[in-house]
Amino acid sequence: MTQTLTLRRPDDWHLHLRDGAMLNAVLPETARHFGRAIIMPNLVPPVVTSAAASAYRDRIMDALPDGMRFEPLMTLYLTEDTDPVDVAAAHASGLVKAVKLYPAGATTNSASGVQDFDKVRPVLEKMAEIGLPLCVHGEVTDREIDIFDREAVFIDRVLDPIRRTTPELRVVMEHITTKNGADYVKANARNIGATITVQHLILDRNDMLVGGMRPHYYCLPILKRSTHREALMAAATSGDARFFLGTDSAPHPTHAKEAECCAAGCFTAPNALSILAEAFEGENALDKLEGFTSLHGPAFYGLPVNTDTITMTKGDPVAYPETITAGDHTVTVFDPGFPLYWRVNDT
Repeated sequence: MTQTLTLRRPDDWHLHLRDGAMLNAVLPETARHFGRAIIMPNLVPPVVTSAAASAYRDRIMDALPDGMRFEPLMTLYLTEDTDPVDVAAAHASGLVKAVKLYPAGATTNSASGVQDFDKVRPVLEKMAEIGLPLCVHGEVTDREIDIFDREAVFIDRVLDPIRRTTPELRVVMEHITTKNGADYVKANARNIGATITVQHLILDRNDMLVGGMRPHYYCLPILKRSTHREALMAAATSGDARFFLGTDSAPHPTHAKEAECCAAGCFTAPNALSILAEAFEGENALDKLEGFTSLHGPAFYGLPVNTDTITMTKGDPVAYPETITAGDHTVTVFDPGFPLYWRVNDT
């Protein structure tokens, strides 16, 4: 029996579009289903100034196919040399919606990130003053800290001290992966939200490692134990407005994923909503999907919800392409490992 589900058009509150041929290839996959997205600034070189953010936005809009509507929400990459005046001007102009904190070396193209957090305190204070959110990649990078513990240690060592020192700063804990992260958000009522990815809702580290390494499940922060995945699912399906979708869809050429030292990231943009519908239905929580995908994020960022809608239909299994072409390369589309019966109807 056919089932239908209508949602306000979703937004993606954490997205990598890259640049050049990769941008041209992956942008339509997001714009097909999502109205807006917070665009990550970790290009090479990174997007560190308002001028660079404006130029990048122009390239995104130039790459948008005719007939598609999409609004890129731009961010600045926080460095120890970031100018608070430039940040404030970019925010006042409406161009920049957030600033992104990468601890140096935490993930793809994060070498320019922050090592000494005292050096960025003037920027954080200015952001708190003007209401500009800080998006954090929440992991420490100390080699002696186990990779599965780095999010929990970041909360204790970095995030909580920042929030105590600058309590008015609005913070998004991006792509939380642990019960620790979910519990921290739930324990703090003011000025904090968290995004959760598709892969962290449906997979745990056994899915990535048991029976052989599956490189297309490798991302940072890395997949954790099943108990953490269950805590994330509970948060996402709870209706708590502090939790919202950020796919962290992160395209890499297939050869870079299927390499001895594979790139970190899952390209989920084409099928993210189908996967989420399956996952929420499995939790008897389809009624909470619109909040997670379409309502909670705009509320946190102080933006209106999208006025248009999408309709999803449940029927025969959906056949998504295994790869898409990006210039001279292919990008492998994330495979959740189970059939997808929910599809976004063509509009």
